Amino acid sequence: LLEGTVTEFLWMNPHTWIFLEVTDADGRAMVWALEGASPTELTRDGWARDDVEVGDRISVRCHQLKDRSDGCLLGFLTPEGGVEKEGD
Repeated sequence: LLEGTVTEFLWMNPHTWIFLEVTDADGRAMVWALEGASPTELTRDGWARDDVEVGDRISVRCHQLKDRSDGCLLGFLTPEGGVEKEGD
């Protein structure tokens, strides 16, 4: 589970991207790149373009990259005080 602040949200084909600033166990800030489904697929799943905006605090469950770098395939996203949505 990652929690952080959205620094950028790209609603584009072929995949959407969320850049999330998170704080690691040592208190250092880092930005994770989260790859989501296409805008068409997300819209079919009930998403709207403005569901995620820069500055939003969110938590995500995702599949980290094989090389363990700061990125993942987005699985589920929960906005602060909101309802979890599927992202892939």
